[in-house]
Amino acid sequence: MAAVLENLKVLDLTWGIAGPMTTMLMADHGADVTKIEPPGGDPYRNQMGYKVWQRGKKRAELDLKNAEDRDVFLALVDQADVLVESYAPGVTQRLGIDYDTLKARNPRLIYCSITGYGRETEHSDRPAYDALVMARTGMMWEQRGWPEGALNHLAGRPDPFADAEIPTEWTQGADREGPLFPASHWPSLGAFFNASLGINAALRAREHTGRGQHVETSLLQGVFAGCAGVWQRAENIDVDGFDSWILCSRSPKGHFQCRDERWIHNWVPNPRFILEASKGDTLESNPDLSVQNDPDRFGTGPEELLVMAHYHPILQEAVSKFTADEWVEAAAKGGMTMQDVRSVEQSLADSLFLKDGCVAEFEDPELGTIRSVGATYKMSKNPATINHRVAKVGEHTDEIKRLAKTGGAPAPAGQKAGGSLRAPLEGVKVLDLGMAIAGPFGCQLLSDLGAEVIKVNGLYDMFWHRVHIAYMSNRGKKSITLNVKDPRSMEVLHKLVQEADVVHHNMRYDAAERLKIDYESLKQVNPKIIYCHTRGFETGPRQPLPGNDQTGACLTGIQYEDGGMHHGGKPLWSFTSFGDTGNGFLSAVAVIQALYHRDRTGEGQFVDTSIVNAGLLNTSYAVAKPDGTGFDRPKIDGQQFGYSAGHRVYATKQGWLCMVLANESHWDALFTTLGLAELAADSRFADAEARAANDAELAGLISERLAADTAEQWFQRLDGAGVPVEIVSETFSLGVHDNPEFKKRQWVTSFDHPHVGKLDQIGLLVDLSDTPGRIGSRPLIVGEHTKEILAGMGYTEAQMDELEEQFAIGYAGMPRMPTRPAA
Repeated sequence: MAAVLENLKVLDLTWGIAGPMTTMLMADHGADVTKIEPPGGDPYRNQMGYKVWQRGKKRAELDLKNAEDRDVFLALVDQADVLVESYAPGVTQRLGIDYDTLKARNPRLIYCSITGYGRETEHSDRPAYDALVMARTGMMWEQRGWPEGALNHLAGRPDPFADAEIPTEWTQGADREGPLFPASHWPSLGAFFNASLGINAALRAREHTGRGQHVETSLLQGVFAGCAGVWQRAENIDVDGFDSWILCSRSPKGHFQCRDERWIHNWVPNPRFILEASKGDTLESNPDLSVQNDPDRFGTGPEELLVMAHYHPILQEAVSKFTADEWVEAAAKGGMTMQDVRSVEQSLADSLFLKDGCVAEFEDPELGTIRSVGATYKMSKNPATINHRVAKVGEHTDEIKRLAKTGGAPAPAGQKAGGSLRAPLEGVKVLDLGMAIAGPFGCQLLSDLGAEVIKVNGLYDMFWHRVHIAYMSNRGKKSITLNVKDPRSMEVLHKLVQEADVVHHNMRYDAAERLKIDYESLKQVNPKIIYCHTRGFETGPRQPLPGNDQTGACLTGIQYEDGGMHHGGKPLWSFTSFGDTGNGFLSAVAVIQALYHRDRTGEGQFVDTSIVNAGLLNTSYAVAKPDGTGFDRPKIDGQQFGYSAGHRVYATKQGWLCMVLANESHWDALFTTLGLAELAADSRFADAEARAANDAELAGLISERLAADTAEQWFQRLDGAGVPVEIVSETFSLGVHDNPEFKKRQWVTSFDHPHVGKLDQIGLLVDLSDTPGRIGSRPLIVGEHTKEILAGMGYTEAQMDELEEQFAIGYAGMPRMPTRPAA
């Protein structure tokens, strides 16, 4: 029952967010992580997130420009399994610790680089602060989307409902035009998920090859991960059922304010439930009000925007009759996807989270008893070993120097070392029984790493799979359509399980048990199976409830923080969030680690995670006391401009600018360039403390000055003066799929699809030098491989046709049925 990464030695040369989170996750699962800091410590060590991200690590101070310290570091490299660094491109070469140099010393070393924009791209030398990356890539515009919707926007089409009058107060985000500055560090979070996936893939590959390799990702690829859904481009978006209203910025998104002025989010809103349940003086929570085929339930077509706008004020009036707690309780009884919007601190006070273990309570020497994110995925054979203590700067320097002198070898590479792999998961077969995004996205990541993925679809799945949202998580898979309630289809499924390495799904587990496709049942069919289950919620009373990206973002504080609700803002469900997809990343990491364990022991196991777990990682920049009170930390304003006068977006005469001023020299350069040099000597703005006390006044002065010229003109001046600044791009996404460098690196990919024509998607999110990932086939059509798979099992054409006629299996195309169920 050892942790899965026990005995692995990891060197952490990172700072900021993405790197520290990556090595934290490895430490949580048993790795011996040593953080190497410059003399005096990591310059970002005072941010609250380090109370979480640096847990369980040794900390040593080494000056890598000093020959003696560099020799100590190189001796540690000789013993290491993994090194993670986040230097700007070119710095490791100057220090003599680049991948090629260290590979020559230790060919088994897995060397992970996390940069801002990757090596040797047109953006490589740009400053890599999260806000600036979001600005340069236009990610800030994607927070609430475009009026015409994502597909129309990338296709260059206008808003099809431009004449519809929809009050802005009904929609999400600040009541102003322009891009939104979210509290979530989406580029770094994406880079963290990418790096974690790549490192574990490389570890699994090393078990078979004995070789290490260079793993690379970037904040830019983190943006790509977050924008995978909104940056799809299709030639024919008018094909029946493909386009939707969901990613339109003008559409209400099911946020309603309750009688107690708290907010709830019901996604997708169910008019019948809300209106019928609220008719009386008490809420009626009859489960019959939320049946799947409810005729009042919203569909997915673009025209549903108008239906949503019609219903929003009616539903808001109904919701306002009762409190948030009353609605959440009624929704739980009625089986509705509805939760209250709460802060990070409130989420960490949740007793159900604490009981599950996804939130942990521990003692901090400075803050006392506090809570933070706990275990983010569970492995039945390899429980996590989280040590919440954060070591002091340099605490282990002497110990590390002694270890460097005594030497030692890395952990053995595994019995299969010496083989060759074209991709990290080559030869692995995965059965995807998932639905919507969270489960299927994790399986798509496994496919991108070389696994053979067979999607087991239901008879009527094509109604969901026609929608563009499903396309983002279902490429690289074969599809077989089975009615698993039919014993003959169950026989087919068991044959697939016998040959599979992994079964992966995100249906509610009680449903899996009823269908006899739970872990205990399928383990009898294949004792070595790795069974991955992902949920909406933590284990406990909420576990049986329907959950999604939106409910997870409510419960873990994401919507509260991104909406600036500490300062009067409204909830924001970000279109680039890592709830569903973060769940997918965590499930893929857990599956790969389970494969790594099975390669060594022959044991299969049960692994699980949830959307809530991903959400708690996304908000792990904060900690709280057990009673839900917090500590002073940066929070964005209610209009979602940013954190402060020096860390926010500004409107100019034409266009928007984003600035991140990190030190006094940046402020001096800003004041001089703006022609406001006198402010540097003004006591109100003379230092960081004074500027914080007079932040609103300072922001007003800067805003007034920037309004005098265009964003392009100000950018040229400010960038030339050394001010960290970017234009908030409105065009970056329009050129993503035509960028030759992105195509060459397979960061974007294209397919010819029989329904939508040329389809452009976000591609590989992490680069591996020795066993690179590979993009598989286009997004599936439900049932298109049913005959191929069954024929491979020995079924005849006549047998298959009989099964199809009796609704035991399905072929590609629309099912034979009298009516279409509601979307």
